[in-house]
Amino acid sequence: MLFRRNGYAATGTNEIVAVSGAPKGSLYHYFPAGKTGIAAEAVAYAGGVVEATLKGLAADQGSAADAIRAYGALLAGWFAKSGFREGCPIATTLLELAPETEPVTAAGRAAYRSWAEIHAAALMRDGVPAARAGALARTAISAFQGALILARVERDAGPIRDVTAEIAGLFEAAISRSGP
Repeated sequence: MLFRRNGYAATGTNEIVAVSGAPKGSLYHYFPAGKTGIAAEAVAYAGGVVEATLKGLAADQGSAADAIRAYGALLAGWFAKSGFREGCPIATTLLELAPETEPVTAAGRAAYRSWAEIHAAALMRDGVPAARAGALARTAISAFQGALILARVERDAGPIRDVTAEIAGLFEAAISRSGP
């Protein structure tokens, strides 16, 4: 939460300790790399939360396009509820630390890869060829990342809704081209 809201540089270890409620000595015991180790774990954890959400939506929705619509609705609602203060749970940290800080970069790479694999699998389940599904999945992630930034700047969920509609349309077009 602190890295997502404030960024890596603006989050101090004393603030992390205060929010966690753990003794300061525990921080360095469990995270010998200090704040960088915490950042890598935070990115991995947040990436896993999004991964679980995407997997659930992919399983529950009728198509990859429906899953994208459901995800966009979740993002728009969550972002508005935060007062447009919290963006992607990993992007802020990655923008500050990647590619120089390899543990954080690796955690981000793994998170984005898992998200793309979920979208691509849903598209392939709908009949889209693997190469096209992969490209569309990466496009969806990129578009949502940009929409979150624009929504934060504008303090409006409109960019998220716009991206959701456009990506769902791209998914539906790919599905219909791959049909019988």
